Amino acid sequence: MFDLSSAEWTAIGLSLRIAMVATACALPFGIAIGWLLARGTFWGKTVLDGLVHLPLVLPPVVTGYLLLIWFGRKGPLGAFLYDHFGILFAFRWTGAALASAIMGFPLLVRPIRLALESIDRRLEDAAATLGANPVLVFVTVTLPLALPGIIAGVLLCFARALGEFGATITFVSNIPGETQTISAAIYTFLQIPDGDAAAGRLVLVAVALSLAALIAAEWLGRRATVRFHGG
Repeated sequence: MFDLSSAEWTAIGLSLRIAMVATACALPFGIAIGWLLARGTFWGKTVLDGLVHLPLVLPPVVTGYLLLIWFGRKGPLGAFLYDHFGILFAFRWTGAALASAIMGFPLLVRPIRLALESIDRRLEDAAATLGANPVLVFVTVTLPLALPGIIAGVLLCFARALGEFGATITFVSNIPGETQTISAAIYTFLQIPDGDAAAGRLVLVAVALSLAALIAAEWLGRRATVRFHGG
């Protein structure tokens, strides 16, 4: 039952790599947008919040189609990146990472924003009165206090990226060894005779990985809360 084939191991390894790259690339933007939404006061804040959460309500196929239009080989951004930097997203694993990052981004931003909003601003003011500049206050006070939310956001984004299917298959197709993730491999195995066993094994792997990410998010979040907030 758990004797995985080389194709299954390849899909698992590729999914993990895509999810890790997607989460790592999304994290700096997630912290910046989370801070902007938590602390910023500007016209269009509601619109920005809506755009951040749009992937949660849009059909994933729509997101994948928009990525294909904009980041495809002949798309405005895709052509620019390829011609000037040699970066290609369409039908590559890098495109799968981009799609996964966008789909997981709302789940990354939301906990970070809530964590930043819950911070006692007097702690930051106290650090500033002791001579710390805004950057130092952010790095030494704000980020550590927001760490539980950051950890939760990172692992939720990772879990979402790990299971992404609709946007990915629309943008980068289903190429074995290049863009065929666990979800795409399950879909493929369900289309071929006697593929149910392989699909079932990958389903169990996907459930185990996602559950592990959620448990890790809860455990690490609690530890960070105890360490930096007490209790």
